[in-house]
Amino acid sequence: MNYTETIDYLFNKLPMFSRIGEAAIKKDLTNTLALCSFLGHPEQKIKTIHIAGTNGKGSVAHILASVLQQAGYKTGLYTSPHLKDFRERIKINGKPCSEKFVVKFTDKIKPKIEEIQPSFFEITVAMAFDYFAKEKVDIAVIETGLGGRLDSTNVIIPLLSIITNISYDHQHLLGNTLAEIAAEKAGIIKANVPVVIGRKHEETNQVFIEKAKKENATLFFADDVIQHIKSVNTPNYLIVDATIENKKVNVCCDLNSAYQTENIKTVLAALQVLQQHTTFVIKEKALQIGFSNVQKNTKLQGRWQVLEKHPKVIADVGHNEDGVHKINEQLKFEQFERLHIVYGVVKDKDIDKILTLLPKYAIYYFTEPQLPRKLEVEILQAKAKAHQLNGDIYHHPKDALGVAKSKATENDLILVTGSFFVVGEIL
Repeated sequence: MNYTETIDYLFNKLPMFSRIGEAAIKKDLTNTLALCSFLGHPEQKIKTIHIAGTNGKGSVAHILASVLQQAGYKTGLYTSPHLKDFRERIKINGKPCSEKFVVKFTDKIKPKIEEIQPSFFEITVAMAFDYFAKEKVDIAVIETGLGGRLDSTNVIIPLLSIITNISYDHQHLLGNTLAEIAAEKAGIIKANVPVVIGRKHEETNQVFIEKAKKENATLFFADDVIQHIKSVNTPNYLIVDATIENKKVNVCCDLNSAYQTENIKTVLAALQVLQQHTTFVIKEKALQIGFSNVQKNTKLQGRWQVLEKHPKVIADVGHNEDGVHKINEQLKFEQFERLHIVYGVVKDKDIDKILTLLPKYAIYYFTEPQLPRKLEVEILQAKAKAHQLNGDIYHHPKDALGVAKSKATENDLILVTGSFFVVGEIL
């Protein structure tokens, strides 16, 4: 098979959560362990940092990888889903794995695929571990897919675990309360491995404290490690002042949206703990350059990403309740005459709760992701209308954006959001 044929095989042969939803999930680690065993346990040959959480884990993973890369470490990065190219999921120092590797790996693993029928995600996790081990990375930053306890990535024993925040998403899989969701995310906490919690919350704090105690894992809340933090939003950078153990730190992050402040706090705390508990060293210059060049170093996309300027077109992958809250906060920093929102979602979101949070003053262009898991745009429009959100229907995100651009003046703002997959179609 060539690369195109290989990708078609992986997408169509294997159950894929982003396409079909819950039916793709294997609710134990048996397949992942079998794949890792077949490959000679590459997950045991690499040093890792493991990241779970509802929102922010992708940004935290990319910022961390940028800083570690800038510090001179050969840094692997595994994230999901991808926006444009499958190989975005598996990178070293910002460079995606080669097409040749994907083809070769798939040819090698194919007999095992036929034998155990793994999911798409299980195969991509095994592929990442194999690649990072073969390339002898100094460290790999590994983002969970869904949850934590039963996530395919949860076969590693990392140097550090990070849980960014807990909010409502995938309740039908993870639980209906924040404490239940936190218990699933806390599944990445390992024996004697330090863990950083990005956000304190009265409903989840005790879940993490008890799990860490059970595993003899030293627990750090980012709010305790970082005594003070404030940020200023500028056109090109988010300027952050923080105090860490009575030492003042100033960083300029090119992910210049105010909602990144919490993610930056989590990364600063994680880097502090990493250096205290391992031999990794991050010098001041690496910290500064790593923060200011996240997009350049890691090729991160879809986080308040400015695509065009007149009118301003922004893409953001915010796709759940907490994500919409953050989008609303960021809109306060933008200047515009009218707001146009290109909006599409997948069907397993708490869409009525999300629609109550979206701005009623915006002009909407309702659309749908190009995958079976989509919420049909006709249903979305009807639900939105019940929440006083009005707009026309477009079956493809590119068509929706095209009409929005034709109707917007140069002082308007167009926001493309609602789903990774809608943003991916635009990009």
